[in-house]
Amino acid sequence: MELFDPLRHKRVPATPEERVRQGFIGELGNTFQVPLSMMNSEVPFTYGQKNYRADILVFDRSGKPLATVECKRPEVALDAAVIEQAMRYNIVLNVRFLILTNGNSTYIYILKEGKFVPMDHIPSYEQMLCLR
Repeated sequence: MELFDPLRHKRVPATPEERVRQGFIGELGNTFQVPLSMMNSEVPFTYGQKNYRADILVFDRSGKPLATVECKRPEVALDAAVIEQAMRYNIVLNVRFLILTNGNSTYIYILKEGKFVPMDHIPSYEQMLCLR
């Protein structure tokens, strides 16, 4: 089975993580009004000597990364290791918001005074732009 990724403009295998990613792309667009043109999925980057991929990046209007979304399979706990992974990615990506989701639970963090602190809700795209 395959799913259509509107960000990569192609069909992709419907793995459990991909289902979470595609569901959250829809949620970002429909619920939080993030324009599809301001998102990208499976974005490659290098940290140290290793190559990684950000599941979803949200960009501001100037094209600078604003938020990164780390997607996990539904059975994967969003624990300290997942948070640490997203924070390590941020050394390269330099975003203001980190979002973690496994399709069952979603957590968002905002960078304040050099530290990521939890938020109680995901702001809309326009609110994210204002919170920068």
